[in-house]
Amino acid sequence: MPPSPVVLILGAGPNIGQHVAQAFAAKGYKVALTSRSAKKQSSEDEVNISCDLSDPTSVVNVFDKVKELLGLPSVVVYNAAAATSNDPKDPLSLPFADFTRDLNINTSSVFVAAQQAVLAFKQLPDSASKTFIYTGNKLNNAITIAPMLNLGVGKSATAHMIQSAAAAYAERGFKFYYADERKADGSPAYSSIDGEAHGKHYLQLAEGREQEPWQQTFVKGMGYKKFSTV
Repeated sequence: MPPSPVVLILGAGPNIGQHVAQAFAAKGYKVALTSRSAKKQSSEDEVNISCDLSDPTSVVNVFDKVKELLGLPSVVVYNAAAATSNDPKDPLSLPFADFTRDLNINTSSVFVAAQQAVLAFKQLPDSASKTFIYTGNKLNNAITIAPMLNLGVGKSATAHMIQSAAAAYAERGFKFYYADERKADGSPAYSSIDGEAHGKHYLQLAEGREQEPWQQTFVKGMGYKKFSTV
């Protein structure tokens, strides 16, 4: 009997992270979850790892631990985010330390996670999912939220990274996605973000055999939907 596939979820919050974990566990995946506290007890099929994603070097240790305890992950979900509010009329007054910390969480640690994911994917059989999903939002497009300069910078930079990776690795069967839940009219989901919808859509992306559009704008109950103006 082949070993169970492994999903690693970086940033396992109570909404999206937990619902994604439940969706993959229901399909037979072993689940690795990271958070800053990791208070939940681990089991044979689920491990909880403490990780501070403001330190990108900690991501390598997470992958090493997952490999040791569960095996190489065939699906990696990056669900962490950070946003320090700035003065909307003086955005560049944001302290550099805050800007750097949030950029580490929103982008630099994502780079390391994607890099480690590729190293894992190269060692997995052709039948493995080999999927990397980043939880994004609409800030990578032509909108700004005045008090959220650093979140917009991070989402935009990471979207570029995901787009580049999706194009570069498609022939090798590695899939990369920037997931962005929207309302049916294309506006951001904001406080209506639905964890269960994320779990369902992320599982669908992981089970697909070929790279779909890298920017996965999706609507609860509908799945992927391309908007004329993203």
